[in-house]
Amino acid sequence: MLRSRMGTPATYVWEVSRAHADDAAEGWPPFVLDRHRIVHSSAFRRLQYKTQVFVSLEGDHFRTRLTHTLEVANIARILAVAVGMREELAECVALAHDLGHTPYGHAGERALDECLRAHGGFEHNRQSLRVVEYLEHPYPAYRGLNLTNAVRACLAKHETRYDKPASGHEPQEVLHLTSPEGAVAAWADQLAYTLHDLQDGLAADLIRPEELADQPLWSEFYECEPGLGERWRGRVRPALDRMLQDLITDLRGQYASTHILALSGDRQRELDRLSHFLRDRVYRHPRLVRSDTKARRIIRAIFDAYVAEPRLLPERFAKRVDEQGIARVAADYIAGMTDRFCADEHARLFDSRADF
Repeated sequence: MLRSRMGTPATYVWEVSRAHADDAAEGWPPFVLDRHRIVHSSAFRRLQYKTQVFVSLEGDHFRTRLTHTLEVANIARILAVAVGMREELAECVALAHDLGHTPYGHAGERALDECLRAHGGFEHNRQSLRVVEYLEHPYPAYRGLNLTNAVRACLAKHETRYDKPASGHEPQEVLHLTSPEGAVAAWADQLAYTLHDLQDGLAADLIRPEELADQPLWSEFYECEPGLGERWRGRVRPALDRMLQDLITDLRGQYASTHILALSGDRQRELDRLSHFLRDRVYRHPRLVRSDTKARRIIRAIFDAYVAEPRLLPERFAKRVDEQGIARVAADYIAGMTDRFCADEHARLFDSRADF
């Protein structure tokens, strides 16, 4: 069992090793301790006030970055169990995969990437690894959360079809490991944001159920009725559950026969078609374009202010400027902000009515 689920004994020992000697690791199952450290981190707590698609202030029922993360972790664990992988490892990667995400969702990420264009760019997957490796520092003996090599390696390689590939910013000692649990977390991420962004788009009235009639992943499980109105709300959850279960079954079947975690060609095309629909009808909706434009303007203004005057940063960040450069340090600080803290900081810097 050790060999089939955890690889060779030597590989397993390497996977559960940590960068620093750690007395707390004694007696803890390795990925249980990783999960404990991730969910108790300050970066994890801040996810509750970071945008997924809709700014958190728009309504209490829209997903936030935290609820998205929990949904990804749940799907990752279900899928890992279904295909016979280490569910604790898949869950840890899912819980940590968005720790480096900016305020205001992907609009904030694009803004920081533009600000750092001459300094290596910004990508939230790479930043998540930076959070657990360096920016979190609850332990006096070392920086970071001192997670296992396996979790760090999966984070270094985490990407979905709409992320930039990770490259050039990861600790070299973890790059040689390829873990199927990392692929499980990536698939869980894609399934979660596709199916749940669809639900949020419907709830926000950006799209109507009848517009989905030609989407196979939707129409196969959901019969659109003329004049359905608000009654779709009671039907969307069972439909999404059935869609998710069907996709999980397909992934499980592919993995059992090929040891590659992939959808069948038809299912992949159907998922891509739904993703493109969301891109065109939800993510590019004028309502979201307006909020995204405002978010990018806010973040760029704050970044420029910090670069012009590094002493605006908190002391624990400002003292790193000489070593790491003002651009990267400013990006670290901004990426850790919640939506509301970012808006308040912009007001403090630029609103003459704010307190001095």
